[in-house]
Amino acid sequence: MTPSAVPLLELVHLSRRRTDADGWLLEDISLKLHPGERLAIVGPSGAGKTLLLRAMVLLDRIDRGEVRWEGSRLSHNEVPKFRRHAIYLHQRPSLREATVEAAIRQPFPLKAYRGREFDRGRVAQLLAGLGRDGTFLEKKSRDLSGGEMQIAALVRAVQLDPTVLLLDEPTAALDAATAAAAEQLLNSWASEVPGRAIVWVSHDAAQSRRMATRTVSMFAGRLVGVDERSPSASAEFPHAG
Repeated sequence: MTPSAVPLLELVHLSRRRTDADGWLLEDISLKLHPGERLAIVGPSGAGKTLLLRAMVLLDRIDRGEVRWEGSRLSHNEVPKFRRHAIYLHQRPSLREATVEAAIRQPFPLKAYRGREFDRGRVAQLLAGLGRDGTFLEKKSRDLSGGEMQIAALVRAVQLDPTVLLLDEPTAALDAATAAAAEQLLNSWASEVPGRAIVWVSHDAAQSRRMATRTVSMFAGRLVGVDERSPSASAEFPHAG
């Protein structure tokens, strides 16, 4: 793949201070995500991978540096529109609506999705690909397992057709067969429209190798390595000590 001259998403010397001590949670991170890329972020627990994903969509404060979208720094007023194009999916999603269908419908009344309508047929098709039939939409959110929460949240994000999906361990609570189905769903989604990109955090090296076209490694809030190839299953990271 030949990267576009203008990245979709760019972090420029991005840093975030600790609030309870000296030092940095994220320090001097510069990173470009180009159209069509599938970027894996790997590293040990506590390296800052989730914080980095959240910073990419401006969900947390930034103390230094900036986030650029399609080459331009984002103003405060542009952030809601930007989040229509770049959706972050939490590892442990929380669905506050009464049923799965209500949760999946939740984004459409928002201003950012004005003119869009809930497509029940498409949602049912997405769920079928993940091994769930139409009755899944009727389930009470409070009765869902962790894996079912991940399924509902993934479908809610995919149906919105963003340009970038930022996924934090999106299959961690799924069984092997459903995780494989989720990978297939995401590969199909990314291939449907040229330029769609995925950022994927996973502790499963084999999964990262399957899903990524490029890998960056993190340790202690910093980028410590960039691999233009798919990640190595034998990658090792320094231990805190």
